[in-house]
Amino acid sequence: MLRHGLFIVFLLTLVTACASPDAGTALPTGSASEITQAPALPSEPVPTQAPVPSDTPAAGQVPGQGATDSPSPAPFAASAAGTIDLAAIQLDLQPVVTGLSFPVGIASAGDGSGRLFVLEKNGVIRVVRDGMLLDMPFLVLTDRVGSRSSEQGLLGLAFHPDFDRNGQYFVYYTDTNGDTVVSRFSSVDADIGDADSEAVLLRVDQPAPNHNGGQLAFGPDGYLYIGLGDGGGGGDSHGNSQKPDTLLAKLLRIDVDGGDPYAIPPGNPFVNQRGTRPEIWATGLRNPWRFSFDRTTGDLYIGDVGQGDYEEVDFQPAASKGGENYGWVIMEGTHCFRQQECDQTGLTLPVAEYDHSQGCSLTGGYVYRGQQYPQLSGVYIFGDYCSGRIWGLARDAGGIWQMAELGQFDVRLTSFGQDDAGELYLADGGGALFRIAVKAVTGN
Repeated sequence: MLRHGLFIVFLLTLVTACASPDAGTALPTGSASEITQAPALPSEPVPTQAPVPSDTPAAGQVPGQGATDSPSPAPFAASAAGTIDLAAIQLDLQPVVTGLSFPVGIASAGDGSGRLFVLEKNGVIRVVRDGMLLDMPFLVLTDRVGSRSSEQGLLGLAFHPDFDRNGQYFVYYTDTNGDTVVSRFSSVDADIGDADSEAVLLRVDQPAPNHNGGQLAFGPDGYLYIGLGDGGGGGDSHGNSQKPDTLLAKLLRIDVDGGDPYAIPPGNPFVNQRGTRPEIWATGLRNPWRFSFDRTTGDLYIGDVGQGDYEEVDFQPAASKGGENYGWVIMEGTHCFRQQECDQTGLTLPVAEYDHSQGCSLTGGYVYRGQQYPQLSGVYIFGDYCSGRIWGLARDAGGIWQMAELGQFDVRLTSFGQDDAGELYLADGGGALFRIAVKAVTGN
């Protein structure tokens, strides 16, 4: 078992990465087993066109640099302080359901029903109601989902903020050619979706089968955010991470209610900027395997998977106007990638990282806002697919980011999720759904 305990991430030494899972598992990131010979790069993706409003970004703004300067990340620290004592918390996993077929995602409808929707990699969405797995799937897309490679498949699900009124939800998957598809669907009734209702919003060609991203989430602003990886291979071999005219390696923001198939929000940072896709909200991401908004503050947390050495958590405050450049391929975590020195001008560095002595593939999580475990209130919970480690991340009273290990479990940690009440869950690629609980608090 890997060593437990707190660590100072700036002082971690470089070690050999975890052994990669076999090809039949869904390592969501490809960090441990890079594809060194990726397929040839096809022609530049041409996603569905959308109406573009006429506003202009701030003067002097460049691709990858926000309209306003993002605050620099606070220094890392070795232990938690202030009102949240992370080091004292020990988590537990409580089984909810088993018998799932490689679950890779968890979503809630936000309609007060308490249901959880679990994404199975092969293209099926299952419903968990009152702790029971319903026999009838919510949606079956196996006829159009391609999931042969470990990072392909049905990857993302987000319910419209007005789902209880309009029945709309949005799905991210890789098709049988391995390319990205983001589509709108509608429901037959509360527990049954309509596979024939698909309306494609976005298609993006993928040059390789890994680094597909896959997360969808509606922000506090009502817009849909979409996470895309750098196109796969290793070391950004296709050169997409700092390229402004591609959607790959980016976080996108679109208005699904303002156009057909969508509109560009007028506040997007690169609107009407020649040579830059207006859908782009942030850039410089390698493979954002799960991002989420704090439902109380609106802050955005991004779990971005590293190459061979470092995994990172990126942060965007709710007041941001977008345009952050999170550094890939110039940086891996807080470190220059494959060079002694690098130009970090305009980059937003991560607020937390760990090296591959702790794991090999980061799975982004959620800020806990439930009621059952007040010790976790305001703590960002995330983990590692390979090692089963779970960490907590929060700022202390002085605003310094603190990170502590809260437990290590025998799971393939593919995804986190939260229910309508803000309680957190974990998907195990082995076929189970768990509820995250506080096992003990040292000193209590």
